[in-house]
Amino acid sequence: MFEQFASDNYAGICSEVMEYLARANAGYAKAYGEDDWTQRAADLFREIFETDCEVFFVFNGTAANSLALGTLCRSYHSIICHELAHVETDECGAPERFTHGAKMLVGQGPQAKLSPASIESLVTKRCDLHYPKPKAVSLTQATELGTLYSIEELQAIREVCDRYQLRLHMDGARFANAVAAMKVCPAEITWRSGVDVLCFGGTKNGTAIGEAILFFDRALAEDFEYHCKQAGQLASKMRYVSAQMLGLLETGAWLNNAAHANRCAAYLETQLADFPELRFIAPRQANGVFIDMPPLLIEALREKGWHFYTFIGEGGARLMCAWNSTFERIDEFVQDVKTEMARLQVS
Repeated sequence: MFEQFASDNYAGICSEVMEYLARANAGYAKAYGEDDWTQRAADLFREIFETDCEVFFVFNGTAANSLALGTLCRSYHSIICHELAHVETDECGAPERFTHGAKMLVGQGPQAKLSPASIESLVTKRCDLHYPKPKAVSLTQATELGTLYSIEELQAIREVCDRYQLRLHMDGARFANAVAAMKVCPAEITWRSGVDVLCFGGTKNGTAIGEAILFFDRALAEDFEYHCKQAGQLASKMRYVSAQMLGLLETGAWLNNAAHANRCAAYLETQLADFPELRFIAPRQANGVFIDMPPLLIEALREKGWHFYTFIGEGGARLMCAWNSTFERIDEFVQDVKTEMARLQVS
């Protein structure tokens, strides 16, 4: 398959990760996370985030988010998230299952960002015993529309969380893209802004499998390894998960890959801005471009072999750039947009 824009999950494994996998495959190592690769990766996370956090590795983002939320909440609690949040729309009820029934309360906010006012309105909507007690807030960084929570926005949300004794979870499937775009140290947009637990994505940034869960409040991680084991997320050969993360972190590829994907998306945005008939749905801030296209144009592009998602309204297209996206392929896509718009006489 040629390079596509449907998802950064379409991309393969970056060379740094592949190299570290090969190293981890040389010889024997202790099982179940007792190996040196896992220890080095965990220690490097602590160094990069500038804090002595608890670090765990699981296979994928759904497991990371669901197990983290399952630690923060009990069955009679509720989790506040944006109506477009991945934990609400794309995880098949996994957070509810791993919390044994905690209810998702969906709020609103522009550009897929949950606002402090929206959180407070959900918390104060009802306070009686017959309604699930709000216990956690889940944010996505970068969001499902590719936008970013600023430090000030995160701090404002933390203030609301403190007011109502709520824990703060961050779904960081594209956290590296956020760090690269904002040019901040990871600590600034996590624990220093009040985030209790971060799910750090790897698969969208160059790994084959694997996500990391970072508990900045270590007390919240008590017995978390048992949750992982019971959920089938304890890899017997853990080094093949953690070595990939180590390859991203130790070489700097995690930021280099993200910065490249962001640059490609910025270039794509610039090229598409030349078509006044197309309307951007959200500002491009990370590695995704969200744009309204006429249905006939979408159909024509797909007939030409282009893959991209259209899950935001009838004509809302999501165009994702990855660590290995190329400007040449972007030019090909834009040329096909131009050709098909002229043929269809889109206006």
